[in-house]
Amino acid sequence: MDTKELLKKVRKIEIKTRRLSDHMFGGEYHSTFKGRGMTFSEVRQYQFGDDVRNIDWNVTARYSEPFVKVFEEERELTMMLMVDVSASEMFGTHNQFKKDVITEIAATLAFSATQNNDKIGLMLFTDKIELYIPPKKGRSHVLRIIRELLEFQPSGKRTDITGALKYLSNVMKKKAIVFVLSDFVAEDYQHTLKIAAGRHDVTGIRIYDRHEEQIPNLGLVQMLDEESGESITVNTGSKSVRNSYAEHYRNRVAYFQESFTLSGAGTIENRLDESYVKKLLGYFKRRA
Repeated sequence: MDTKELLKKVRKIEIKTRRLSDHMFGGEYHSTFKGRGMTFSEVRQYQFGDDVRNIDWNVTARYSEPFVKVFEEERELTMMLMVDVSASEMFGTHNQFKKDVITEIAATLAFSATQNNDKIGLMLFTDKIELYIPPKKGRSHVLRIIRELLEFQPSGKRTDITGALKYLSNVMKKKAIVFVLSDFVAEDYQHTLKIAAGRHDVTGIRIYDRHEEQIPNLGLVQMLDEESGESITVNTGSKSVRNSYAEHYRNRVAYFQESFTLSGAGTIENRLDESYVKKLLGYFKRRA
């Protein structure tokens, strides 16, 4: 992708996702993810309806009329976007790849965080950590994140969620809002997820295509496993083969759901032909 084309794509995604964050997600995001608490801001004269527990008795005694303390939310928050860039994210049958939807969701979340003056960081992972961008504030930082999501070429093909979560624990010592965006074609990450969710506010966003749920009857088909690079001939005409695949897929989805639920983490599941806008809004409103 040349520079001109890349900038055009970045601009297109910025316009779409920033509009969403400005008009729909900014307020919902703020309500859902609170700051660390309330901090003292100033005192002002008591007004009818003020909570009497907030009266500052020292100032009140000095001026012989009631004054109350005003508190503001201590907002300083950090969002970490953990994005799976393994080979399976390049699959899709609904006019776009899983990677495309993941990029838009990540950009929308990033602009929502920026609107609330929070820091945003990015981790791209496969079976290793491909790229880590430390959290910072500002539009230019978000645009850099979008550029990386669009053009980064990973060297790994498989998915290691456990390794990514361990890396998160090493680099993020303070509590952060963490979104893991993946199709979760992975195993054995439940224990590490529980540790990460104990320290951070974690949400798993599973992006998938409806054609991954089951194999259609197409007879003998040559199939390529994107993550392993292995090519095999599969008899899709066999009912037992189709059933076995469908069961394997259901088990993987159940593992994702169970792992996040037991860890106390949140989940969003979005099919490529569904509106991620509705899914995100629904999730924010349920949590708020």
